[in-house]
Amino acid sequence: MINYNGAIVSDDTNLLTQNRAFLFGDAVFETLKIVNSKILFLEDHYFRLMASMRIVRMEIPMNFTMEFLEEQILTLAKANKTENAARARITVYRNDGGYYLPKTNTVSFLITVESLENKLNSIIQKEYIVDLYTDFYVAKQLLSSIKTTNKLLNITASIYASENGLDNCLLLNDSKNVIEALQGNLFMLKGNVLVTPPISEGCLNGIMRKQIISLAKTIENMEVVEEAISPFDLQKADELFITNVIKGIQPITRYRKKEFSIHFSELMIKKMNDFINQD
Repeated sequence: MINYNGAIVSDDTNLLTQNRAFLFGDAVFETLKIVNSKILFLEDHYFRLMASMRIVRMEIPMNFTMEFLEEQILTLAKANKTENAARARITVYRNDGGYYLPKTNTVSFLITVESLENKLNSIIQKEYIVDLYTDFYVAKQLLSSIKTTNKLLNITASIYASENGLDNCLLLNDSKNVIEALQGNLFMLKGNVLVTPPISEGCLNGIMRKQIISLAKTIENMEVVEEAISPFDLQKADELFITNVIKGIQPITRYRKKEFSIHFSELMIKKMNDFINQD
């Protein structure tokens, strides 16, 4: 018997007592966007998931091909009638057994989908205010670049943002450089130079980050660089925006007393929507 949410119930599942994702955060995941029965940037998501599993020494099943995972995700989306526009998540967790040292490196996976209102990206919220989160810092290490189920820093920072009337927080690494937002990568425009922190700074190796870098390089006279961003640099920026696969691009309109334009963000949203439509 176990106590689950204050009720004494029989332990007919291993959800609380054995599941390593629950006990130790021993899991990695990918969040994907489905548009018109197609997973956007599927290959990038697949290879990042495989790389994440290798980094944490999970055993990759022989049937974990890109085609297999695509079929599993889209079959669920169709069953839930969400294949038109949906957010999907695949979580891969190490199987039960052991404490910090697992008894096995074999894995199981869980897929969920939920419908989205819009297929394409747009600016719904005109005002978007951010500030720094300084209670905890992100380590400059390889684990910081992958998506694991250990997101306590993001959770506590999200609570801080809510308590302080902020739309988001910007995270710092252990060198006190700005690396990303709570739910996405950070880009900074200064003149004709678009800057984003390199993965070595501890930011997530974002799928949309990769797409934005590629698209921005097609703009005439635009220079794209990956380099560290200090808090002081934010005050000198013309624009700041956040990227992730689900939202696409979210412009930041104010950081402390500095207000930013959103013209380049709007241009990149149009370019991304055009890319999705032609793809």
